[in-house]
Parts: sequence; C-alpha cells; structure tokens
Amino acid sequence: MVILAVTLAGCNAQAQDEIARAAARSTTSKVLAQRLPGVPLQPAVNCVIDNASSQQILALAADSVTGPTESTFQIVSGIIQKPETLTCLAAEGLPALLR
Repeated sequence: MVILAVTLAGCNAQAQDEIARAAARSTTSKVLAQRLPGVPLQPAVNCVIDNASSQQILALAADSVTGPTESTFQIVSGIIQKPETLTCLAAEGLPALLR
C-alpha cells in the first residue's frame, strides 16, 4: 500500500489514474479468474473497471499490493451487479465467450 501511495504521489492526475487502473485491472483479473473460471477475462475486466467508481478503483489498486481479500471479492461483485456493467458484459463478454 505504501509503495502504491509513493508511486502515485509523484505523478500527475492522469498518470495516477492510469497507474491505479492498471493495478485495479490486475486485482480484478485475479478475482474473476478465481470466481468465474471460463469467463473471457479481458472483456470482463474492462467492463468491471469501466464501471467502477474512483473509490472502488483505488481500493482494488491497493489490493494489488496485498492480494485479493474478501473485501476485494465484494467490491468486484458489487460492480458486476450494476446494470451498466451487466449491459457491458452482455455486449462484450458474451460474444467473446461464444467465439
């Protein structure tokens, strides 16, 4: 967590967002692979990250340092349940699954 905070502190806002999103993607990928095996990861991760709040992104990014916890799973689950995430998964995730 300290490493992430130090890294983010030395960056401008856009770079901070990109670093946090990349770290959040890593964590989300691990959660989805563990909890939803067989789901095409890249489209699903994109849908989750694109529909996460900034607070959720930061929480997921912090968990990239320590590894996923039960809280991580709850955050990802909450994002997946949003109507806009479900719409994204239907549009992006299902076609990838059917290929």
